[in-house]
Amino acid sequence: MAEGCGDVVELAAALIARPSLTPDDAGCQDLIAERLARVGFAIERLRFGAVDNLWATHGQGAPVFCLLGHTDVVPSGPVSAWRSDPFRPELRDGRLYGRGAADMKGSVAAFVVALEQLVRDWPDHPGTLALLLTSDEEGPAVDGVRRVAQRFRERGQRIDACLVGEPSSRQRLGDVVRVGRRGSLTATLGIEGVQGHVAYPELADNPIHRALPALVELAQRRWDETPYPEFPSTGFQIASFQAGTGAANVIPGQATVVCNWRYSPRWSADALIEETGRVLARHGVRASIDWHRSGEPFHTAEGPLRRAVREVLRRRLGFSPEENTGGGTSDGRFIAPLGAEVVELGPCNASIHQVDENIELEALRALPGLYAGIAAHYLRRAGQG
Repeated sequence: MAEGCGDVVELAAALIARPSLTPDDAGCQDLIAERLARVGFAIERLRFGAVDNLWATHGQGAPVFCLLGHTDVVPSGPVSAWRSDPFRPELRDGRLYGRGAADMKGSVAAFVVALEQLVRDWPDHPGTLALLLTSDEEGPAVDGVRRVAQRFRERGQRIDACLVGEPSSRQRLGDVVRVGRRGSLTATLGIEGVQGHVAYPELADNPIHRALPALVELAQRRWDETPYPEFPSTGFQIASFQAGTGAANVIPGQATVVCNWRYSPRWSADALIEETGRVLARHGVRASIDWHRSGEPFHTAEGPLRRAVREVLRRRLGFSPEENTGGGTSDGRFIAPLGAEVVELGPCNASIHQVDENIELEALRALPGLYAGIAAHYLRRAGQG
């Protein structure tokens, strides 16, 4: 690494150099815990199964302002397809390259630098500054923030405001922030039929033919009769359809379909499950269904956190962001039910999960100031009443 690149760049590079393929943290949280402990943060480890979770706090009492992120990354794919080794960070053309640069080790590094700056400049800040990290965001997301949130609920740990460092920006840093997310529900359908010869369909029951009309109805349905404010419409997609015996003259006896709903607050997982059952029954589809609830939708209404984000971006970047609920899911879906305001702000997402993932150095250097500014704005207003 070149000298003089700035502490946040050096820390982001150090994190990228640790191949933390989910759920292996690969020592990222140790590095972060050591740094934050040196400036007075209390460190708590919350390990569940193979997943490492870190809860670091400074100060006490309400309000609790939490920065939320993850240290795990997705696999790099073929290393030969990368211009440089995905786990050997490289600076070129004004960008930092490596797996996790944008999603989200750049943001995590910025979190740490922001918190260090905050407590050094404002040691007696009101309330509690907190950092929550997991190594299970890119994976099943079972033993990460989901489990931590359960533990927090059991022990009465509150979070009032949560800023998630997911890469929300589209073309330049801060042009888009997320103020909620749609829910996600996945179904794996085992469609039952009767195997037989294609020449004698009356003696068989083709599960493909049986399922198709129901699936078409689900796919063509307008799920939200009226839009929910600040949310894309509820959508249904088929991700996989598998059937067949390998022979062209055999009607299969079963088919497997994997499908997903991304849904607005017009719906709940329970309501979608009930409605799907009605559609399948109406078309005479016999199926076993394995449901996976990734998370219910959440939405942060206009309030102190959104105002803090908007004001700091306007003051530091010179513009106000687009505020929406687009994209996939994030770990914010587990924190919002605790009663927290949740907003997501991070770098551009154009290269995430791709070959040659990268983050613009100018954006990386700007992030600590944005995060520290938002936290200070929120806590200052809270301290004034």
